[in-house]
Amino acid sequence: MVQVELPVVDISSYRCYHNETGSANSSNASLPVDIERECFCIAQALARYGAVVIRDTTVSAEENNAFIELMASYFAHPDKAEDARPQLNYQVGWTPAFTERPRPIPADFHGDAPVTPRPQSVPPITSQDPKERFLWRIGPRPATSRFPEQNAPPVVPRRFAERWSQIMDRWGHRLLDAIQLVAEMVALGLGLGRDAFTSRMKDGPHLLAPTGSNLSGLLDRPNTVLAGFHYDLCFLTIHGKSNAPGLYLWTREGSRFPAKVPPGCLLVQAGLELEWLTGGLIQRGYHEVVADEAALALAKAHMEQQHDATGKQRRPFWRISSTLFAHIASDQVLEPLAGLAGVTDSSRVKYPPILAGDLVRRELMAISLCPSATATDTAS
Repeated sequence: MVQVELPVVDISSYRCYHNETGSANSSNASLPVDIERECFCIAQALARYGAVVIRDTTVSAEENNAFIELMASYFAHPDKAEDARPQLNYQVGWTPAFTERPRPIPADFHGDAPVTPRPQSVPPITSQDPKERFLWRIGPRPATSRFPEQNAPPVVPRRFAERWSQIMDRWGHRLLDAIQLVAEMVALGLGLGRDAFTSRMKDGPHLLAPTGSNLSGLLDRPNTVLAGFHYDLCFLTIHGKSNAPGLYLWTREGSRFPAKVPPGCLLVQAGLELEWLTGGLIQRGYHEVVADEAALALAKAHMEQQHDATGKQRRPFWRISSTLFAHIASDQVLEPLAGLAGVTDSSRVKYPPILAGDLVRRELMAISLCPSATATDTAS
């Protein structure tokens, strides 16, 4: 495994520029030199690594920690079945462990080997992920949509109702605000108007999407795969700092490396919707999550410390991801954007027009979250 250091881009200057210039649809031809350089750096990092680290002075460690603590308490609770919404393809509420099944590793993938095993069956069938997840909607939804399951009302866990919405909304909007600025910067870095992506994100099915994995039961099983080798189907994914390591990324050249989120920073990954809109200039980022030795060491230390007066353990150690999926609005058409340098006729053949909601349905069906009967395309 090679040592890869993702570029770190401070978005504070761009935030000030954004606030000063309002909603003007600036092009990169009119940008200050330092802003232009930062926008180009973000776009290039996503193209090369599928990921970039951003430094954001508005990030609050206290808010992230409150979110992590809430989700650790929630996932540790044994009875969560009432919060699941399988009829909505698990697009809000709780997703049980061993529900999501990642796609098989592509046959043409020749990078560093994942910990995720390649299935030996024909056709290949992957193992279901042992992680749990909770999806909480962030931001407004459209009044009407062809995809109601992707724009459904939120689920508030009954036992946490008093504090749930406040903590989830505060942290979720913090992440969404940051990723919208990043989307503007990526557009400018690619030579587009700054609202090329954000105008399509308006009323999108953005989801605060923490995963939970009980590491206390895995101390004798190092390198257990928690989330198999996969890519994200959204536009951009943004992560705050998790309470344990274990996320590994791949560069476009195929090098595997551990993700690191320095204090005051957030990690951004490219998703499938961004690949579609850029005609493959920026490609989806592959990654996996494993219970590595560093994560299990934290779990062991937690177990040694967290006992009550009788010696009984109070709560197992859950690895919590601080994740938000930013989406293009479900009823928007995905296709390579006009005016984007480097998009070819073959790119337009590879990425034909499709509604974002249809692409999401196809992907959810492929990972066993959506029944095939509901995944019929609604537009061509």
